[in-house]
Amino acid sequence: MKDIQIAVYYFPNYHADPRNEAVHGRGWTEWELVRSARPRFPGHRQPKVPLWGWEDEADPRVMARKIRAASDSGIDAFLFDWYYYDDGPFLERALLEGFHGAPNCGELAYALMWANHDWTDIHPLPADGSARLLHRGAVTPESFERMTDYMIGTHFRHPSYWKIDGCPYFSIYEVYQLAAGLGGWENAAVALGRFRSKVRKAGFPGLHLNAVLWGVQLLPGETAAGCPEEIVRRLRFDSVTSYVWVHHARLDRFPRTGCREVFEANRAYWEEAARKFGVPYFPNVTVGWDPSPRTVQNLPFTNAGYPHMPIMEQAPREFGAALEAAAQFAAGLPPSQRIVTVNAWNEWTEGSYLEPDEANGFACLDEIRCRKRPAEAVV
Repeated sequence: MKDIQIAVYYFPNYHADPRNEAVHGRGWTEWELVRSARPRFPGHRQPKVPLWGWEDEADPRVMARKIRAASDSGIDAFLFDWYYYDDGPFLERALLEGFHGAPNCGELAYALMWANHDWTDIHPLPADGSARLLHRGAVTPESFERMTDYMIGTHFRHPSYWKIDGCPYFSIYEVYQLAAGLGGWENAAVALGRFRSKVRKAGFPGLHLNAVLWGVQLLPGETAAGCPEEIVRRLRFDSVTSYVWVHHARLDRFPRTGCREVFEANRAYWEEAARKFGVPYFPNVTVGWDPSPRTVQNLPFTNAGYPHMPIMEQAPREFGAALEAAAQFAAGLPPSQRIVTVNAWNEWTEGSYLEPDEANGFACLDEIRCRKRPAEAVV
């Protein structure tokens, strides 16, 4: 596995942000939901307690410890869930102040995964199941142009920014939201072409454009959603990956579904994606699933859709076995694109995290270390 790159999603909602404070109050972070979580059924392990405590990720000293732990374990890059709406960036202090300010930020690469979904108030989801829309994911053409200029100047030029064959890696979470904001697939293709030209003019050989392809929906005026493989071709994506296993597998048993069947469904998807997209597919491994902290804790826990849904528990050794399978799959890709994505470094309120907790310590990180750096593995 030493020649496999491991890129781990990072969810930056564990620092204070003015937009969150306007909704939830001064100093609010998603740690509030982690602390408030309670068992929702017999045998349910909540709350999950971080071994390092309720840290402020915008503090460079705090981020330095995360970088060191990730790098020491053999992780190559953080893929920051990055938010940019019509009025600019959101949740970026963790990156600009924390990561950029960390004295050891050169030890780990980072890249942006534009989380361009609608931002709704699910912190927690109201009792009636209706989440208030706070920020719309689809941005205007003018916003997209400002965004791409900002990314090139602030991020792509940063010495730690992750590149594939010299090309900055940029991933898009909801491709249909991109097209919806820009006025359709043809307009989206033109806008991405301009983006690529800007990147080349900035001195890079090109842009590595990645799609987290899931949940393609109808655009206004359409009667049928474009097929995913056609979207990849028309928008000239360079690769495809996934964010989380539950995008490609049903959790059929409530309140708890075993991870083996979910893994097998995703392994089948890897093979399907490799056949149909015509570009490299980077396999994804998920570290558990439990979004129950985003439910109202004093109401009944029923199978009513996200976040009221089955959880998927996964032992560290099961994560390690899935990681090994993903690495074997990625070994068949071109050398510079032998990449596995992992969900996630710190999706605490969805139960998907590599960061050490009081129950398992560093066990999941050790599963990576013993494969990427066997000579340094913990015995």
